Amino acid sequence: MASSAPLLSGTIEADDDTPLPSRVQGSMAPSRPRQEPVVLVPGTQADGSIPARQLEEGGITGILKQSAHPLSLAMLYFFRSAAIAVYVLCGLFTDNYVLSIVVVVVLLSVDFWNTRNVAGRTLVGLRYWNEVNEEGESSWVFESRDPSRPANAIDAKMFWIALYAYPVGWLALLIVSVLKFNVSFLPIVLLALVFNLSNLLGFTYADRDQQRRWASSAMSTGNILGFGMGGIGGQLVGGMVRNSLGKMLG
Repeated sequence: MASSAPLLSGTIEADDDTPLPSRVQGSMAPSRPRQEPVVLVPGTQADGSIPARQLEEGGITGILKQSAHPLSLAMLYFFRSAAIAVYVLCGLFTDNYVLSIVVVVVLLSVDFWNTRNVAGRTLVGLRYWNEVNEEGESSWVFESRDPSRPANAIDAKMFWIALYAYPVGWLALLIVSVLKFNVSFLPIVLLALVFNLSNLLGFTYADRDQQRRWASSAMSTGNILGFGMGGIGGQLVGGMVRNSLGKMLG
């Protein structure tokens, strides 16, 4: 019977006493600067910038968003544009002359009333009307908002643009009607010019009256540009300024 060989032959040597290298602490990846947490604000991107879509937003949508009275501003342009659109395009949809005249006159009347009583009061704080006294004499009456409550810049700008631009458009249509010898529509164009120019003149004088009364109140209190002026010197300077403003404003 053969003798069994040992499972492990030879001797087991002791491990080397050389100390192992110390383990490197940290990460081998390149260090990055610490980033501060980003706080997202509605309407901004992660880097804090405003989206280009909002920066480029303009036109009618941007104007209405910046307006303090968007409905009043929209109605002002709607009635004025509708009157011109119906006048120009009525021949494409109907041959009824009477119907076209009635629709245009109704739109012009609604626009005249809306501009004088609603749009002017809400957009620029002005209103005017004409009244007749007991002696039969007519006079203009102007109302204006307190100067300490200025109108919205967009509302005021768009209001005056509408007041000046649409009479020019009706004047161009009048010239076209004369050149084409379209006499049947001349009364409508003349009525539109009367309505538009009446509002233009009324609000122009109302604005001048507001500026004159504001200047008069400033002079009476002796306070111009924040500097008080009392005594005889203040009265003299105030009188000079009042006279000069009266000449400029008519």
